[in-house]
Amino acid sequence: MIDIDVWVRGRQDAITERVKGIGDDASSWTDGDVKKLLEGMLLALQRTSDPSAEPPEITLRGFSWIVSPAPGGGGVLVHVEMQLGTVSAGPFAIDENRLTEMISRVIGGPKISTLVH
Repeated sequence: MIDIDVWVRGRQDAITERVKGIGDDASSWTDGDVKKLLEGMLLALQRTSDPSAEPPEITLRGFSWIVSPAPGGGGVLVHVEMQLGTVSAGPFAIDENRLTEMISRVIGGPKISTLVH
């Protein structure tokens, strides 16, 4: 189980939700685990925004995301943001570039560029 923090835009407070079915050892995650994490984060945001609504079908499109170092060097965080609000998870003990590449594969995004413009 993974704890995530959910902030709905326009509200003053955040809540902690849990995503089930993902192991605690992020270094052993598969793309399937990353997909579960992202879907769980998006569902938690929807649930927090409208608790009485039926869970929507999840598509991994229409949101911004970033993997960033946790303060103090204790792993990495995953942040997902959309018009509705923001969800953060972590810290996870996994290489930042590896998790970034996994998320890119899962959402079918562009290849990660190492070029500096």
